[in-house]
Amino acid sequence: MAKIEFGTALPGVTGIAEFARTAEDLGYDYLGSGEHVMFYGPVGNTFVSLSVAAGATKKIKLLSSVVLLPLYPAAIVAKMGAALDVASGGRYNFGVGIGGEFPKEFEACGVPVNQRGARTNEALEVITKLWTEKNVTFKGKFTTTNEVSIEPAPTQKPHPPIWVAGRKEPAMRRTAKYANGWIPYMYTPEQLHESLESIKRFRKEYGRESVPFTPGLFIFTAVHADRDTARQMANEKLSKQYNQDFSKLIDKYALAGTPEDCRKRLKEYTDAGATMVVTTSACPPNYVDENTRMIAKEIMPAFR
Repeated sequence: MAKIEFGTALPGVTGIAEFARTAEDLGYDYLGSGEHVMFYGPVGNTFVSLSVAAGATKKIKLLSSVVLLPLYPAAIVAKMGAALDVASGGRYNFGVGIGGEFPKEFEACGVPVNQRGARTNEALEVITKLWTEKNVTFKGKFTTTNEVSIEPAPTQKPHPPIWVAGRKEPAMRRTAKYANGWIPYMYTPEQLHESLESIKRFRKEYGRESVPFTPGLFIFTAVHADRDTARQMANEKLSKQYNQDFSKLIDKYALAGTPEDCRKRLKEYTDAGATMVVTTSACPPNYVDENTRMIAKEIMPAFR
């Protein structure tokens, strides 16, 4: 079995440096951070949070999981991503998503929610050019640049790895056309396998079969010696976070149970093709550290 890389995600908006150091010391390969302008509870900004983490660590890779790309001007994201890659010594991974589950933040940012897919596709084209070329001139529907250069350019060449998150075919096509990795969430192993087959077909269609590509997975995780306690924690956390009843979705979309339960379920995902897994916490704040430790000590070694 191929070695699986593992990530964990920042569980909150405070204690970032301490958590980042802990994740690095525990042997995680990636540290993720998502974002929203506003959501159902407190949430940070991926560039700010990962910048704090970068200064507290030395080797763990930093993953935006994800940038809500349609909410930004493309050139601003290109600048921030390049700056973070340089400041971190070439550790930044650019994960993107289109959002839409909280329409108020689109309204607040002056972005029509029904344009989010088209804006994201165009932004990925612009950002890739700005990261790899000088004096970029581009005229699109949402972005115009006239001989624009981003300096310093990213440390990683040709550019920081691009990851696309999502669940549906447009996201798979976006992955095939622009990305180096696929990181879906709320997915079953069967869905993961089917999506990877589709992406493989689309990559061939776009002539990108030779571009390095990593199949990933972002999955909410609660590990506890008692199965029922783990499931209860995951249900309470996710029901609140997504403002809906998750009781019937835990088994389908999360890793929740004993270490053996989680190892068994995770193997279904790695058998389906995942070679990088971000196991983000589905636990109350007072159990996050223990959950993070248990994943590192009782799950990760089985896949390395």
